[in-house]
Amino acid sequence: MSFLLLQSGPCVPAFNMALDEALLEAMLRLGQPVLRFYGWTEPAASFGYSQKYAEVERATLLRPLVRRPTGGGIVPHDADWTYSLAFPTNHEWYSLAAIDSYRRIHEWIRAAFGKCNVPTELAESCRRAGLGQCFVGYEKFDLLWHGKKIAGAAQRRTRAGLLIQGSVQPPPLSLAGTDWQHAMCDVAHVNWVAFEPDSALLARVEELVVKRYSQAAFTRKR
Repeated sequence: MSFLLLQSGPCVPAFNMALDEALLEAMLRLGQPVLRFYGWTEPAASFGYSQKYAEVERATLLRPLVRRPTGGGIVPHDADWTYSLAFPTNHEWYSLAAIDSYRRIHEWIRAAFGKCNVPTELAESCRRAGLGQCFVGYEKFDLLWHGKKIAGAAQRRTRAGLLIQGSVQPPPLSLAGTDWQHAMCDVAHVNWVAFEPDSALLARVEELVVKRYSQAAFTRKR
């Protein structure tokens, strides 16, 4: 089994969201899963597609705010490790129920932390706290370190494929993000193929940046 691997590095918030959505759309022609690791050029917060902007604005001081193409709550991007996964419709992950794909991605991350000698566990239940705050409290199958949530994700399924956007708030240990990324690849037991976006994909990303993710009307649409 082959996965495409995209190392984007730090990018501006609008570009990050646009590229993830463009990768989802591109599943129809790429036909292979893509794992993308990326960062942020500035502190920011992303929030779920259906969240109300006014509530998000009051709940976090981080700026800028960017609406995600997936659901979920408010995610701070000031020191996190960010990734996305896109799967085509003919891949087994696409046919999973949302709760099962959610569990599976966090089992994968748990295995990666285990390879780095960092013990973590999946939450067996929910502990809700805070309005729309992704890392305050936790949901079932979130990843916990010493009882605190350190990894969460949001999903979107379309006729093109499945998109998972995830954030890891690293525990206060001497573990580099690059070491965790290498562990993610090692424990997956798939064939990794380096991927660079082609001109068609980059053109779609630019279109999404200009017409959607950099537009205040889109960010404040609800």
